[in-house]
Amino acid sequence: MANELKIVYAFKFSNGSTKRFDLTLDDRTLTLITEPRQSLPAWALLDFHQCVNCPLSKTVHTHCPIAANLSGIAQEFKDLASLERVGVSVIVQERTYFKATTIQHGLSPLLGIIMTTSGCPILEPLKPMVRFHLPFASLEETVFRMVSMFLVAQFMRHQEGKTAEWKLDGLAGIYAEVGKVNKEFAQRMHAAARSDANVNALVNLDVFATMVPRVAEDMLKQLRPYFIAHLK
Repeated sequence: MANELKIVYAFKFSNGSTKRFDLTLDDRTLTLITEPRQSLPAWALLDFHQCVNCPLSKTVHTHCPIAANLSGIAQEFKDLASLERVGVSVIVQERTYFKATTIQHGLSPLLGIIMTTSGCPILEPLKPMVRFHLPFASLEETVFRMVSMFLVAQFMRHQEGKTAEWKLDGLAGIYAEVGKVNKEFAQRMHAAARSDANVNALVNLDVFATMVPRVAEDMLKQLRPYFIAHLK
């Protein structure tokens, strides 16, 4: 349908088996579209290691929206080792990506999409990144995309007559809150798995969440020569 955005992650293992995950997003809101679930694991309950900064109430939300949407994938990878080699294909609207990597590095961006698009209020500011998803991104690429997204958001705020911030303090604040979610959610992943693929995939996401605000200013200085034509 024209109002849907599709992202496919396909994992091919050394024994020839495959796992495929077809994600469907509302292309206007970038909200993950899912089918109703008959049952969910106990670790998906909202008050199971609920994030310290979670604004949701269990009187309204019985389950963590992220955990509910991740439960199926966590089940698929619960017995797999994070360092097992795998070929990962990612199909987005414009192109297909492929990388031979470890499960944890192939799973990380998939978890990132679902966590950002499941309705968690803390992760909402990261949604624009999903529309321009870049799997297997380096730290440098992530910093450039994240800073660009943040500044585009400030430009839009300015256009609407709202206060805009042209420094990166707000970006650091966003990632500080995201880091709290990652830390608490790791406890859910421990409960969901017998092996370490799920947990270490989340750890990889958290490394980026920690590093982006720390290195952003210095990395932008390194990129300054690329913008010389704009600085004349």
